[in-house]
Amino acid sequence: MGNIDSKRKLMMYGGVLGVVGALLALMGNPRNMAICIACFIRDTAGAMKFHQAAVVQYVRPEIVGIVLGAFILSMATREYRSTAGSSPMIRFLLGVIMMIGSLAFLGCPLRMVIRMAAGDLNAYVALIGFGLGTVTGTVALKRGFSLGRAYETRAYSGYILPSFLVVVLIASVATGVMAVSEKGPGSMHAPVLISLAGGLAFGMVSQRCRTCFAGGFRDLFLMRNYDLLTIIGGFFVVMLIYNMASGGFRLSFDGQPVAHSQHLWNILGMYAVGYAAVLAGGCPLRQLILAGQGSSDSAVTFLGLFVGAACCHNFGFAAAAAAAATETSPAVAGGLQGAGKAAVIVCIAVLFVIGFVPRKEQI
Repeated sequence: MGNIDSKRKLMMYGGVLGVVGALLALMGNPRNMAICIACFIRDTAGAMKFHQAAVVQYVRPEIVGIVLGAFILSMATREYRSTAGSSPMIRFLLGVIMMIGSLAFLGCPLRMVIRMAAGDLNAYVALIGFGLGTVTGTVALKRGFSLGRAYETRAYSGYILPSFLVVVLIASVATGVMAVSEKGPGSMHAPVLISLAGGLAFGMVSQRCRTCFAGGFRDLFLMRNYDLLTIIGGFFVVMLIYNMASGGFRLSFDGQPVAHSQHLWNILGMYAVGYAAVLAGGCPLRQLILAGQGSSDSAVTFLGLFVGAACCHNFGFAAAAAAAATETSPAVAGGLQGAGKAAVIVCIAVLFVIGFVPRKEQI
């Protein structure tokens, strides 16, 4: 962890991330979504009309802030390094797979921990799949899997994604060209400046302490190193305290907001996410941080996440949230339909091809 040598400091960094998440939830973001990378990329894709799911359309300033925060801090600390060329199309595909798996579960690894801290037992079930996925990815690494070397390129190559996201945010605030949800999760958000500030803080802290949810499990299995898990532990504790204090904690499978109890598909969805994240070198959050630091390869992974979100809602791959019956509508069991289940299975099969089929130089 570089010059961070204290578990207490790592726990503190995780606690700061938890405070940011809790504040965003308090200020209007969905309580058990707070700052979900997959959900927020999906909402942004919807706002840009890449999909037409009306309840999840809103340009999330947090995504812009996370990338900008990593960019600003890496420039200030001279860690910015513009690189590219490490199997970009495979990285794009891994980004698509991470999004399909995330929307099968209804959340990325970050939201999985947020949901766990709210007492959502479905998220604890999904953790099993995520852990197994990271183990499988780690086995592939041990067997020699590599996406190859990235090469230094023009410095301004790494400026493109942060600049593009800033333009998208300005367009969403200053014009009416972006779609905005009138109901559902997309309609729930903190004020723009608070969301942007929260994203900046989250990005800076995550860049500083190298936060990665998949990396935490990978390092545990590969090197018996608990550093990244310590950060996640600090985040979990603060979110747990927030939920306990605000009445948002409910230990149950049923009645959880934007969730479902198809346990097998929660496990398999997060298995695909954990597996793909290890192969790609980082979870969705880590990909945003690396893109902010100048990695065009991670920017390509971000594009994969973005396209994956559009595909999920355009082709019926995303799970539906369970909902209780009301006076005007029947109960909804939620979960994946046939297309989503097939997509998850195909994604897992593709991951085994990517991770374990020998390359020419290995034969």
